[in-house]
Amino acid sequence: MSKRQLALVIDLNVCVGCHACVTSCKEWNGAGAAGPMSDQQPWGADPSGTFFNRVQTFEVGEYPDTQTVHFPKSCLHCEEPPCVPVCPTGASYKRAEDGIVLVDYDKCIGCKYCSWACPYGAREVDAQQKVMKKCTLCVDRIYDARLPEADRLPACVKACPTSARIFGDIHDPQSAASVAIREHGGYALMPEWGTKPANHYLPRRITRIRIHDDELVRADNPLRVEGHPPRPAPDAATLDDVAPW
Repeated sequence: MSKRQLALVIDLNVCVGCHACVTSCKEWNGAGAAGPMSDQQPWGADPSGTFFNRVQTFEVGEYPDTQTVHFPKSCLHCEEPPCVPVCPTGASYKRAEDGIVLVDYDKCIGCKYCSWACPYGAREVDAQQKVMKKCTLCVDRIYDARLPEADRLPACVKACPTSARIFGDIHDPQSAASVAIREHGGYALMPEWGTKPANHYLPRRITRIRIHDDELVRADNPLRVEGHPPRPAPDAATLDDVAPW
């Protein structure tokens, strides 16, 4: 186990499935140290391409009591990654200093052993470069001293409009990631595999809303004057009279 383990904590209670994390990841990593992330026929009937992060959307429950769940998933940077020992060339490795799992493209031969070993389906082969690719936690960004400290976060974390993604060291009990896991019942995905995923999820919580009687009274339109909606004068100019078309 590494002394430091960087990871993502994803709050399923506030993820709205907007795919901002997906597009920001694609934009940042498309030309950086992890890129390119090729697309084959991205606008066709059968689009394909390389993504480090995907959002799966599905319904739970039985009609009419159903809910829509948005479930982002990328490499979980396992503390015991099964993808590393199966790699015949040593291309897949786990960094001792921060626990990030990476792929050395110069060593990768595209054999796909790592993708078969990963129980989460988090690795994808780049059809253009013929190498395996995966989330890097934006390692080229989080350590870039040229960026303001507030911007040294994974692109997906910076882009999330609802703050559903938390980044930090889960081995540091005082980090925002550890606090979120501890205080909100964070859990690892499929722990029975023994991979010890570093990324965690915060469970969806049932929020009950109490509506008071006075909130059911419909308010009048503030534009109404003496009970009548505002109307233009009969001889007033219309939009066709004043518009340039």
